Amino acid sequence: MSLNISIPLLLTVYIVTFVIGLPSNLLAFYTFLVKVRQKPAPVDILLLNLTVSDILLLVFLPFKMVEAASGMEWPLSGFLCQLTNFIYYSSIYISSLFLMAISVERYLGVAFPIKYKLWRRPAYAIAASVIFWVVACSHCSIFYILQYHDQSPNGTVAAHNESHCSEHFSPTQLQVLLCVQLEFFIVLFCLPFIITVFCYVNFVRILVALPNILARKKQRAVGLVVATLFNFIVCFAPYNLSHVVGFVQNDSPPWKVYALLLSTLNTCLDPAIFYFSSTIVQWSITNCLASLRHKLSTLMARCHLPCLTCCGEGGSEVEAASGDKGELSTNSLPR
Repeated sequence: MSLNISIPLLLTVYIVTFVIGLPSNLLAFYTFLVKVRQKPAPVDILLLNLTVSDILLLVFLPFKMVEAASGMEWPLSGFLCQLTNFIYYSSIYISSLFLMAISVERYLGVAFPIKYKLWRRPAYAIAASVIFWVVACSHCSIFYILQYHDQSPNGTVAAHNESHCSEHFSPTQLQVLLCVQLEFFIVLFCLPFIITVFCYVNFVRILVALPNILARKKQRAVGLVVATLFNFIVCFAPYNLSHVVGFVQNDSPPWKVYALLLSTLNTCLDPAIFYFSSTIVQWSITNCLASLRHKLSTLMARCHLPCLTCCGEGGSEVEAASGDKGELSTNSLPR
């Protein structure tokens, strides 16, 4: 992978993602956690797992900031480099799987409302969540199995360049890795994307055709679909397409680092999906904004009060001085 990249661009995207994504995902995590503990619903369990995935990436994102600030030189331990990249890559595919699961849940609830209500169980969502975590993490662990356990012809483990937190593979390793990445593209991106498109197209079609659905609910459905598809197309598609290009060219393309950078923005877009997916998240965001507005108004009032007091005292002094001058002028007049 080429390291001739824009360091300011990396830092800007990382900082913006961290500042926007962490508070919004923490708020969503708290909201879903309370909801799941009170009355668990399958969609809330799926959304909670999606939030956990985003928070994990955001927690490790400062290490990527340190790397970018150091000119793409890794100043930390090698283990932390491996762990950061593992979380970084796993989060991409965990998010795509859970976005697919949410679309399936929404489609089944509209297309087969009675049957789905009878078969709707939180246990199924928990089982699906465990499977998604295992599938995504096991796939991403292949990178490190190849890199750190492949042996050279003389029986020694291949050396790893610890000055950069990036993968360095031998030609033999690269041939295996390119095939694995192509499998990532087909199984962990194309399949979830096709299922998501199918479910949401039919979800919107059925919902719009129903006469007794409020316009606000239809708008929320359209917003959910737009946010999810935008997430897939903008955040996930470029990085996964780089796997196909790498397989065809027999080498990773140099622009892959920028495609991976787009995947980071996923953590900022997921809160929009939370907003359109859950009324309780809308309620939490509304209350949070109202609380911030109230605190800001109180702070502004406290800041203005000393100014008004000073201005009032200044006005009294001016008025008193004017009165004194008027009295002197009156006394100085000839009687």
